[in-house]
Amino acid sequence: MKELDEILSHYVEWDFDSALPEEQKAFECLLDTEDTMLHAYCMGQIPPPADLSAIVARLVERAKFHIL
Repeated sequence: MKELDEILSHYVEWDFDSALPEEQKAFECLLDTEDTMLHAYCMGQIPPPADLSAIVARLVERAKFHIL
């Protein structure tokens, strides 16, 4: 999904290096998630697991920033 690729790429480009190690680990775990589930998390259709909720929220907020 192109939209997910853009969201993830923006995070890697702008946020990953400055993120805390815990957030980097959560992002790496998120990359193992199937695209359909990741899309559902980002669209608010399914709540993400607790250990991924903060990184999903950050990705969604970052996407809003880039869309506006």
